[in-house]
Amino acid sequence: MTDSLRAADTVVVQRLDRLGRSLKDLIELLDDFKQHGVQFISLNESIDTTTAVGELAFHMIGSIAHFERRLISERTKAGLAAARTWGRKGGRKAKLTASDIRRAHAMLLDPNMTKAEVAEHFEVSRPTLNKALNETAI
Repeated sequence: MTDSLRAADTVVVQRLDRLGRSLKDLIELLDDFKQHGVQFISLNESIDTTTAVGELAFHMIGSIAHFERRLISERTKAGLAAARTWGRKGGRKAKLTASDIRRAHAMLLDPNMTKAEVAEHFEVSRPTLNKALNETAI
């Protein structure tokens, strides 16, 4: 988008956080817009950077949005850590059970059996089979 902007264009976003990931990114974009004569409007926050008050509001709301994202991140990390202490593990359910992995090891003892064939038998990809075999030592 920034490559196609020209002087007197106006960038309109629904929410300020849709424009950039960090306050630094937002400020850099705003400065770039100003240097190229591009106006910026955020509908949700009612920010119009063509005015001094709008520019001040942009910086204040950008700081608050950055603070909010950091709080959410910290809370998420704390929640995941608490879940781990209670024995909960995140992520997907394993495609191969411990029994499947033992059978796969046994199947691979046959010199005529390939990993591709074993993976096909268990309806998993070869990398999934390799990961399961490597994580489970028999």
